[in-house]
Amino acid sequence: MDGEAEAGHVPVLLKEAIEFLAVRRGGTYIDATVGLGGHSYEIARRLGAAGHLIGLDKDAHALERARRRLQPSPDLEDWPRITLLQASFAEVGERVPASSADGLLADLGVSSLQLRDAARGFSFQAEGPLDMRMDARSELTADQVVNRFDEETLADVIYEFGEERRSRRIARAIVRSRPIHTTQHLAEVISAAARPMNRRPGRRPGEIHPATRTFQAIRIYVNRELEDLRALLQEAGAPRVLKPGGRLVIISFHSLEDRIVKDALRAGAQAGTCRLLTRKPLRAAEEEIAANPRSRSAKLRAAEKIGSAAGSRAG
Repeated sequence: MDGEAEAGHVPVLLKEAIEFLAVRRGGTYIDATVGLGGHSYEIARRLGAAGHLIGLDKDAHALERARRRLQPSPDLEDWPRITLLQASFAEVGERVPASSADGLLADLGVSSLQLRDAARGFSFQAEGPLDMRMDARSELTADQVVNRFDEETLADVIYEFGEERRSRRIARAIVRSRPIHTTQHLAEVISAAARPMNRRPGRRPGEIHPATRTFQAIRIYVNRELEDLRALLQEAGAPRVLKPGGRLVIISFHSLEDRIVKDALRAGAQAGTCRLLTRKPLRAAEEEIAANPRSRSAKLRAAEKIGSAAGSRAG
């Protein structure tokens, strides 16, 4: 069993992402969120020895796992050059030469590796410290957000990045319950504050945990996820590093991300700098959702860069 299977991680919309990237032998492709290397492996095995795969990730632990997964086995002589960088995809324009890539993939959000590690503090399913940093070198932690932000600022974070309508009530409860240093303590405080009056404990079928949106909001804020996504989509990011005809594929997992991607790609299409490959977001099929529930919320959007070689792809 390989490392990917051991980690319980299954790449979302894998077949569709590879098809939209239109991976060709000898090309240069960027996996901007390499994670555990699931998408990267499928890209790499199509590239051949003349190809180049560049993988970026903020998380040093994920990069090390991906490095092991992407090592060529003795029977694989036709394996591409692999370059792995600990960096945010917001830095892709600084780390990769202009007009050098045939495709770029970004699978957004938190990985199964991060969620399953209680010590990272991403999930309320297990007791852990309030950390939530994808990059351990970052200074801001979830503990600082929860225990140091004033009530109004905390409520704004929960509302803006979690789209949580009960943000004021939750922020007030958090401030009154300080100090809060563990994921389960925070989840308990949120659950008590968010529970409707005259409602029995427990959730209805299909209802998300009351703490889900608040945890999402804090994680997004700590890791500057939306700022990084905007930077990736700006002219100095993905558009700069892609060749004319290069493909951009983004997989998002909530409406805040998808809205940013949709608006950026539509603006590019209107400006004549890219051609939309997906008019509407592509969703996972029922079979994939059954096998991998995480794929239920995934949305894939893709575009092709237009430039001096508009409408044509080399090779």
